[in-house]
Amino acid sequence: MKQMNKTVTERLLHALTFELVAIALCAPIGAWLLDMPVSHVGVLTVMVSLIAMAWNMTFNTLFDRFERRAGLSRTLGMRIAHAVVFELGLVAMVVPVAAWWLNVSLVEALLLDLGIVLFFLPYTFCFNLAYDALRARWMARRVAVQAG
Repeated sequence: MKQMNKTVTERLLHALTFELVAIALCAPIGAWLLDMPVSHVGVLTVMVSLIAMAWNMTFNTLFDRFERRAGLSRTLGMRIAHAVVFELGLVAMVVPVAAWWLNVSLVEALLLDLGIVLFFLPYTFCFNLAYDALRARWMARRVAVQAG
């Protein structure tokens, strides 16, 4: 089946669903691991989610502009640089917030953030695998209905 382009609404729904499921998983797991109330860790996960979404939009806009102005193309090296700079920027913003909110040192917050990255690697893979499978089924039904 031909891949149909995603609309802005679908991209927004994908991003919000991704974040809401992540918050629903991270808040109770984080509360259990940190021996803190779910509400306290939940607020942190929402803050981190909002920071990540804002940074994603801001960073990608700036990176795209830089890429165009410098006349660069999306090589493997450029994609690696993009991912590394994005993650470093996110860590720089999230670690101080987590340290402040959890009342821990920056080193402890950095270690916590590394644990979160280890969670998000398989989470992102599994979420998108499931999303793509569900989307393919939904799109196939949509095409079948349109075909009559």
